[in-house]
Amino acid sequence: MVTVSENTLIGVALLLLLSVLASKVSDRFGVPALLLFLVLGMLAGSDGPGGIYFDDATLAQFVGITALTLILFSGGLDTDWHSVRPVLRYGLALSTLGVLLTTFIVGVFAHVVLHSSLVEGLLLGAIVSSTDAAAVFAVLRSKGASLKGQLKPLLELESGSNDPMAVFLTIGLVQLLTQPATSLASLILLFGLQISLGMMAGYVFGKGIVFLTNHLRLQYEGLYPVLTLSSVLLAFGLTNLLQGSGFLAVYVAGIIAGNHDFIHRRSLLRFHDGLAWLMQIVMFLTLGLLVFPSRLFPVIGVGLLIAIFLMLIARPLSVFISLLPTRMLSVREKVLVSWVGLRGAVPIILATYPLLAKIPQADLIFNVVFFIVLTSVVLQGTTIPLVARWLHVDTRSWPKSRKPI
Repeated sequence: MVTVSENTLIGVALLLLLSVLASKVSDRFGVPALLLFLVLGMLAGSDGPGGIYFDDATLAQFVGITALTLILFSGGLDTDWHSVRPVLRYGLALSTLGVLLTTFIVGVFAHVVLHSSLVEGLLLGAIVSSTDAAAVFAVLRSKGASLKGQLKPLLELESGSNDPMAVFLTIGLVQLLTQPATSLASLILLFGLQISLGMMAGYVFGKGIVFLTNHLRLQYEGLYPVLTLSSVLLAFGLTNLLQGSGFLAVYVAGIIAGNHDFIHRRSLLRFHDGLAWLMQIVMFLTLGLLVFPSRLFPVIGVGLLIAIFLMLIARPLSVFISLLPTRMLSVREKVLVSWVGLRGAVPIILATYPLLAKIPQADLIFNVVFFIVLTSVVLQGTTIPLVARWLHVDTRSWPKSRKPI
C-alpha cells in the first residue's frame, strides 16, 4: 500500500530529476536553466497538470531565504579576491547607489502606471531593484559566455552584494506602509547597522570556518561538510538576530574562507557546489509552485510595460550614474553591465514580504514582480552572449563551469 509520504517522496524525486534533465535542455538549446525550473514548478502547481495546490508564502519565503543563503556562500567560496579587489568600489556603488536609483526610478514609474500610492510604487521598485546572483551567474556560465577585463568580477561582486540594500528598502517600505509613524532617521540608522554587522560577522565567521576546519581534526571526513554547512546557517541566523544583514555575512564569509587554504578544500568546494545547485532547483521550483499562472494574465500589459522600462531605462540610468566616476569601463562595457541586470529568485522572495504583511495591493505586486522576472530571464537571459558579441566585450573563448553562481 502506497502511503502519502511515499507519494510525496516520489513527487519530489520526479521534480528534481526533471530539473536535472532540464539543465541538459538548457545547455543544448540555450534556454536559461532557472527559467525551466520556474516553469516546472508552475506546471506542477494547481493551475498545471501536476495539480499541487501551494499558496504558503511563509514556507516559500523560508525555503527561498535558506536556499539563497547557501547559494551566496557557495558564490563567495568561488570568488577570487584578487580579481574582485580592483573593482570593489564600483561593485559596491552598483550594489548601493545603483539599487537606490533603480528603486526610485521604477517606483515613480510604477506609481503612475499602477495608480498606486507613491510608497507602494517605491515598494515594487525596491523589490525588483537588485540583480539576482543565482540568475546572473547561472545564465552567464550555462551560456559559456566569457567576458573581457573586469566585467565578470564586477558583475559577480554586484550580484552577490546588492541583496542587503534591496532587502533593507523592501522591509523599510513595508514598515512605512504598516507603521506610518516610522521615521526616516531610524531606517537609515538600521541600514548602517545591518551593513556594518553583516561585514563584521562575515569576516569573523569566514575566519572561524577556516580555523575550525584546520584545527578540529575530525575523525571522519564526511563531518567537514556538516561543519561548514552549520557554520553558514549559524552565520546567517545570528547576524539577522543581531539586526545585521545575514545575506551579506554569508557572502563575505564565503569570500574570506574561499581565499584561504584549509584541509579537504577540494571536496568541500564540490560539496557546496552540488548543494548550491540543489538549492537553486528547490528555490525556483518552490517559487514556481507559489504562483498561479492564471493570475498573471490580467497583469501582462502593465507587467510588460514596467519590465521594459526597468531593462531599457531604469537599469541603464542607475548603472551609468553609479559608474560615472570611473574610466575603467568603456561605454560598451557599461551597456553590457546594464543588460546583465537579471532579476531572479530574490525579487520573488521579497515579494512575499508584502503578502505576509497583508498590504492591500500585495497580490498585484507579487504577480507583477513574477511577470517582470519571467520577462527579464526570457529577454535578457537568452541574449547575453549575443549582446556581448555585438558589443565586442566577449573573449570568444567558451570555458565550461560547474558553478551555478
